[in-house]
This record gives sequence, structure tokens and C-alpha cells, in this order.
Amino acid sequence: LPAKQLTHFATVHSGTVNMVSASADGLSLSHRQLQAKEGSLSVSTSFVTQAAWCVLPSRILLVLTSQKGIQMYEADGSIMVYWHALDASESSPGQAVFARGIAASGQRFVCVGTSLGHVLVFDIPGKGTNITLSEVLEEHQGAVTDIAAELREQPEGSIDLVTADDSGGLCAWRSGEEFQLVSKIPASGGSCSSVRLWNGVIVAGYGSGQIRLYEAASGTLRAEVAAHARWIYALDVAPLSGKLLSGAEDSFVAVWRLTCNPDTEGIEIRHCQTECVMDTQICGARFCDPEGRTFAVTGYDLSEIIRYAQL
Repeated sequence: LPAKQLTHFATVHSGTVNMVSASADGLSLSHRQLQAKEGSLSVSTSFVTQAAWCVLPSRILLVLTSQKGIQMYEADGSIMVYWHALDASESSPGQAVFARGIAASGQRFVCVGTSLGHVLVFDIPGKGTNITLSEVLEEHQGAVTDIAAELREQPEGSIDLVTADDSGGLCAWRSGEEFQLVSKIPASGGSCSSVRLWNGVIVAGYGSGQIRLYEAASGTLRAEVAAHARWIYALDVAPLSGKLLSGAEDSFVAVWRLTCNPDTEGIEIRHCQTECVMDTQICGARFCDPEGRTFAVTGYDLSEIIRYAQL
């Protein structure tokens, strides 16, 4: 929140989401914890699979996904405004049931993926709790692992949503009253664990440690980098600069720069910086500003958020 000079962080541990708001100098901190519950009144908790802030023109929601369902809160986590339960009866015997993959899309939609390969599209009002499930997208054959959207002004008809699944398949969508599938990238033999969308480019991170860049409109592979030695858990793109952040199980977080060459219609990726968090499997990484001057990382079973500033 630039006006208040505050940065909000959230990390997931088991059934708890830990939230911290920090001032620019890091001296002022406030904390809050949220539990993933089975409905608004139940006391039984379930494992949280993801937490993300969804920024829409009219409001900001904090969305949690878990083994039981989807919870939506006001941005500060103070009030739950919506709860959607997952139907375990739709899954095969022995199949895990969970939701994962969260993104705001278009002017008023929040999209959430499920273990059935479905993408649930929720219509979000400007205020209040009258949230409705408006559409279910059923193009994926495997569990949805991540969803990304591009919210800044784009030419009319541009692709503004991409979804990824456990088999490595990707789908590019155009949002609207009805979402339209524009391109589909087939499964690549490895899980696509994290995905981002920037200037019509799909940035996909895989369990193999590879990063691949695709043209969203056609699904054409434009670049591929052996970025990490182990599973990539987090990707982020700074929208104003084209910087790309990747964090992986190999204890490294790397900063890259993406550029689009209008003459050749090519996409280039260049390595800028690498940091090592010793003996830590990095599972979360995000830029703290739109230019990508600062970023924060955390790791599996790590009780700290580590913030870096690029000088």
C-alpha cells in the first residue's frame, strides 16, 4: 500500500496463514494469523495449499485455498466474505481433493483451480458478500497447480489469464462474460509448478528446474533455460521492468530480465543475479514493488521472511 508506506506479506504453514505488515524501514510490524476452517463456523482445520491477494479495480480480497475449499477475506484478513466447499464425491477413490491456483482476472473475476482440473470463476461485486460462481472451465486433465493473470491495460481481445496443471499442460484464456480458450500447450512430461503472464508471454517453471517462455496467443515455445537444479516453487514478474524472480528447492533465488524484440518477435531472457539461502528449500518468492527493486523469499519450515534490495 504505497499511500501508507506498508508492505504486506503472507506465508503458509500447515493449516495457518501468517500475515505481516511492515513499514518501509522495517521497524514497525503487525501480525495476524488465519486458520483454514471447514466452513465459517467449524473448528476443524485443513492444510492450506496457497494464499494470495487478488487485486481488482473495485476491491482487494485475500483468498485461501485448502483441502476443504476456498475462503475469501477482506484484504486485511479481518472478515471472511465468502466460503466455497469442495465436493469430495466428484473425485476418484484415493484421489486427493484440494484447491490451488489463485488469480484475479478482468474487471471483477477471481479464478481458482482444483485437483479435478477445473478452474472456478467467481464473480466479485464491488462490495459485500454476494459472490457467485459464474463459470467452471474444464480444459485440464490433471490437477491445477497455478494460475496467473495480467491486469494492466491490454489491447482489446488480449490474453489475460493462464492456467497450469500437474502434467505440465498450459491453457491461455481471454476473460469476459464467458471465458474463451485461445491456446493450449500440451503436457510436457513434468509438472508445471508455477506460472506467470507478462506482455503476452507465458513464463512457466517446472519440477525439472527449467523455465520456459511461450507466446501466449499461439503457444509457441520461444526460450528455455535450465534455471535451477531442483523443483521450482515460485515465479514472479515485476510488470514495469520485466524482471523475473525464480525460487527453487536448490536453495537459490535468481533474478532474470525478460525483453521482447518487436523486430524479430523474439523473447529473450537474461540472468541478472543469484542469491543463496543456505540449507533452505525456497518455497515462496515475490517482488515487493512493480519495478522489481526489492524482493522477499521464504523457505520450507523457515520462520523468517528474507527481504533483498537491489542496489
